[in-house]
Formats: sequence, structure tokens, C-alpha cells
Amino acid sequence: MSSTNIWNPESYDNKLAFVSEYGKNLIDLLKPEQNERILDLGCGTGDLSFQIAKSGAKVTGIDYSASMIEAAQKKYPELDFRISNGESFTAEERYDAVFSNAALHWMKDAQGVVRSIYQVLKPGGRFVAEFGGKGNVESIVQAIYEVMEEDYGLDASPMNPWYFPSIGEYASLLEQHGFKVEYARHYDRPTKLSDNKQGLSGWLANFGGDFMNRFSDEEKAVLYATITERLLPKLLHEGSIYADYKRLTVVAVKN
Repeated sequence: MSSTNIWNPESYDNKLAFVSEYGKNLIDLLKPEQNERILDLGCGTGDLSFQIAKSGAKVTGIDYSASMIEAAQKKYPELDFRISNGESFTAEERYDAVFSNAALHWMKDAQGVVRSIYQVLKPGGRFVAEFGGKGNVESIVQAIYEVMEEDYGLDASPMNPWYFPSIGEYASLLEQHGFKVEYARHYDRPTKLSDNKQGLSGWLANFGGDFMNRFSDEEKAVLYATITERLLPKLLHEGSIYADYKRLTVVAVKN
């Protein structure tokens, strides 16, 4: 995978629970059924894999982060979790559906991802996903770029780990690889990070590793504070920090 972000499962579960909470609505689009084989791509610590399994479906969760998979296995030992690269995974079994929440924007080789998904699906199998769409966290990304340039003379754009496509881009990619797109939606979803300024520092610490890994802990603290102050006029509403999330939801079927 493109990203080198270091994941902290405990912090992810405690401070970023909204990721899985929002994903529960995506399960309604998936409509899992008894005994279906479903692959959860980018499963994190396994919360949505567990929710899907309540339907009676047989769920396999994969993630590139060994620490996240270890946490998932501890939380849900009855489920099957595996370390795997979402840009180039294979499977001996074939799945009725591939599900993915808040993960695909970390995988810059989108062609490799779609190709892998297509290969592991049964004919008629469905792909249901939601992830960052065009313009996602644009204010945050721009502030990172500006602070890095002004304070360190760095061009941070090559460090950006994210892929945020438009509906047109992603639907075309799916069609090129043999999918029929049945549903696509791009929408604004302002996402509350916290009731104080510290929420943005926590977000940057968990998600901004590709930008920040070269800096010491002391430098990171200064960066977080500087970026936060720059963003407050845009993201602070009635005392709470809201990130400018824009999401892309897709449902496609393997022809």
C-alpha cells in the first residue's frame, strides 16, 4: 500500500469511534444474508466485520496493519482476520460481497484494488464501499501544505497518502474492470472530532503520519498546534471542531 501511516488500535477505538459508527449505515446497503461469504476490506479493529457477522454471514476481515488485525482478533476471536495488502490481494475462495468502509482512500493504487476485488467476487457478486471523495478534508490538507511550506520550506504534496476520486473517476474505473455501477453518491458529511481544539491534534496524530513521520514528538506538537490555529476559523462551530468530510458511496456488481 502507498501509506506508511502507523496505526494505534487503542487510540483508533477510543478517539475515532465515529469511523465505525458511520459505517453501520453502509451495512444497510450491503444487505448481508445468512451463510453469505463476505470480505471486509480494510477492516481495522473489526467492529463492522462483527456487525456484518450478526446477519449469519461468514465474514473475513483483511487489513494491511498487523496491529489492527491483532486487535481485531482479540476483540472478535470467533471471526477470521488476516493481514493483507488491499492493492494486490488474492483469495482461494470466492465471495458473495466485498465491503469496505473508510479504507479505500488510503490505497493509491486504485486499479490494483478494483482488480483484486473483481477477482475474488463470484459472478454477480456485489461491491459496497464508502470512503473519502473528491474534496475530502480539503481544508485540513491545505493547512498542512501551507504550514509545511511556510515553517519548514517543504513541499508536502508528495507526502499526501490519500486518494479522493469523484463519482465520474471511480465509476469509470469500476466499469473498466467489468463492474456495473448500480449506485453512487458524493456528499458532504461534516464530522465532529471533539468539543475542543484538541480533537484536531488527535486526528492529525492518528491520520497524518505520512506528513509527520519525519518530525520529532516536540516538532509534531508544534505542528499540530499551528495547523489547528490556522483551521479554527473554518472548522470551529459552536465550540466544537468539525472536519470537512466529503464521502463517496458506491454499490457495484460483477458482470
